[in-house]
Amino acid sequence: MATTIGYARVSTTSQHLDMQLDALTASGCTRIHTDTASGALSARPGLDQALAELNKGDTLVVWRLDRLGRSLPHLVATIDNLTRRGVNLKSLHEAIDTTTPTGRLMVHLIASLAEFERELTIERTIAGLEAARARGASLGRPTVWTPQRAEAARALLAAGATVTQVAQALNVSRATVYRHANPPKTAPIRTCPRR
Repeated sequence: MATTIGYARVSTTSQHLDMQLDALTASGCTRIHTDTASGALSARPGLDQALAELNKGDTLVVWRLDRLGRSLPHLVATIDNLTRRGVNLKSLHEAIDTTTPTGRLMVHLIASLAEFERELTIERTIAGLEAARARGASLGRPTVWTPQRAEAARALLAAGATVTQVAQALNVSRATVYRHANPPKTAPIRTCPRR
């Protein structure tokens, strides 16, 4: 027999779940799971419990869609997970019910909006990087290798120091020394004696 499980969430302890709980109970939920957590937080044990209890043919009921997802992409991922598992979704405030054709259409529209938002974000990021490059901005992590370190590394290597000793003296990684100082590859690698 299909089960109807409710999920309610408030963001802070000063808010109350009463209105959501009343609406979920009135809609026929046999069990209701709750969380008190900010929308930005990923840890939601109540939602995890509700999702774990749902089986094919069951229905998850929420008061509003924003109670279910941290963001539009997270909401779409959650709805997609429910759909793949054969679990229905009802949102009371938005009157979305995936057991109906109209409800399924609304879910597809939400997914399309999330994809559109993702593509816009990518476009804006690429445009921003290209504009920064055009202005001559140096992108990426700044290098730790300076002309002073290069000179010191050459002097230490010429004096017979090992790559490990040079890296320790200059407070950089051995890979950085190999990449920038070009120590001779044919010379045997000497390591510092263990103390």
